[in-house]
Amino acid sequence: MIRRPPRSTPKPSSAASDVYKRQVLGFLDRHSVGRFSTVDPGGQPHIVPVCYGVEAETVYFSIDQKPKQSADRPLKRIRNLIHNPRVALIVDHYETDWTQLGWVMIQGQAELLTHGHEHTLAQHQLKNRYPQLQEMKIDALPVIAIRIKHIISWGDLTSG
Repeated sequence: MIRRPPRSTPKPSSAASDVYKRQVLGFLDRHSVGRFSTVDPGGQPHIVPVCYGVEAETVYFSIDQKPKQSADRPLKRIRNLIHNPRVALIVDHYETDWTQLGWVMIQGQAELLTHGHEHTLAQHQLKNRYPQLQEMKIDALPVIAIRIKHIISWGDLTSG
């Protein structure tokens, strides 16, 4: 089990850090849904499930075709991140055997990508990871990029 070390623990060696990073990336790769959290201007949290992809130090997810989406008013998650780009994404694994529980929280700065090379690559990566997106017309829709600042984890990152 990997637990978040107490604050007084010295920074892990480069080798230990690489092992931890591989465990986190493996965990994220084995799971397909995370919960994306923003905060509105009044301080109210807003959390929605998202399908994501990770590339280097960035997590991506696309705004897919939402039945409730209006062209004149962006989704609440977009309005919130424009107001406050500090966001979090949590991916968790649950089992009735609680020794198998684990989660990874990504904290970072969100950026709205509406066009360009990074936007195109992110959409391509997401379509490859989630075949359901291949049938959707999402190429012109925004992608949210979370620039990873902190990774916090708990539990068994090898499960799931």
